[in-house]
Amino acid sequence: MEYHITTEYDGKPLRDFIRRSLHISGHLLARLKRDEQGLMVNGERVTVRRILREGDIVSICDHPDEDDAPIEPVDLPVKIAYEDEFLLVADKPPFMPTHPSHDHHYDTLANALAWRHRGNGGDAPFVFRPVSRLDRNTSGLVTVAKTKYAASRLNAVMVSGGFGKSYVALLDGVPPERSGIIHTGMRRTAESIIVREVCPLGTTGSEEALTKYEVVEISPDGNYCRVLVTPVTGRTHQIRVHMASLGTPVFGDDLYGTSSPLIPRHALHAAALEFVHPITNEQIKLTSPLPSDMAELYEKLFK
Repeated sequence: MEYHITTEYDGKPLRDFIRRSLHISGHLLARLKRDEQGLMVNGERVTVRRILREGDIVSICDHPDEDDAPIEPVDLPVKIAYEDEFLLVADKPPFMPTHPSHDHHYDTLANALAWRHRGNGGDAPFVFRPVSRLDRNTSGLVTVAKTKYAASRLNAVMVSGGFGKSYVALLDGVPPERSGIIHTGMRRTAESIIVREVCPLGTTGSEEALTKYEVVEISPDGNYCRVLVTPVTGRTHQIRVHMASLGTPVFGDDLYGTSSPLIPRHALHAAALEFVHPITNEQIKLTSPLPSDMAELYEKLFK
C-alpha cells in the first residue's frame, strides 16, 4: 500500500503519519518494523523517526503472520459482490460455514476464497480475515479483509457502528408492532453452549443486544410476514433470538422456532450492506437478492 505525503505531514516524523492517518495498531506496527519491506519511504527502508517531506511516498507492506493457520483451497462456488486490493465482500450461499471448524474443514467460505486466491495468482499465502460472520444456514453478504491493516481499520469501523447491515427474514407469525427496537441482554442458556436467550440488561454473564426491525409485508392469510432487520450489535444468533422473543421466530428455525418441510433452514438472508471504505473513503453500498430457496418459500407463503 502506498501513500503520498501532503503538506499536512511535511517536516513531521513517520510515526505521526502512521498514528494519525493510518491508525495502525501497536501489534501490527511492531511486525512492520521487523519486516525488511514493512516500512519504506521512496523505496528505502526507514524507521518511524524518519522526517517526511511533501511528495514522499510511504509504502506499507503487510505480509501474513507466519503462524496464521493455512486454509485448504477447495473449488466451491461463491459470488463476489465487491472487491479491491484491501477487502472483498462475498455473497455466501446457504449451508456454507463461514470458517473452518471441528466438523467443517473443506466446505467453508474460507476454503472457497483460498481456492480463488490461488487461481488469481496470489503470491502470498492466503489468510482468511472475516470482518463479519454468518451462521452456516444464513445466506448473504460477508466482509473479508485482505490484509491485517485492512482488518484493523474495518473492525474499527464496525465497532464505531459504521457498518449498516440489513437482513431480510420471513417470520412464522406477525409481531404485535409493525416496527420496533428490541433492546435486551443476551446470554448462553444454562443447558447449552450454543443456544442463546434474552435476559434483562446488566444480567451477570450477558451482553447488550439491540435490534431494529420493520414489517414490510404480511401474507394474505395473516400467518407470516417479511421483515427488514438491522442488528445494531452483533451477538451470536441475535436476530433469531430477538424475533423468537416476540413470539414470531424466523420461519424454519429449528433452534428457536419450528422446522418446516418447505425450507431446510431458517429463512434469514444478509441482503444489504453500506459503509464508508476505511482506506479509500469511498461510499460502498451493496445488495444481494434472495437465494432461490427463500424466493420459493416467499412465493408459497405470500402467493
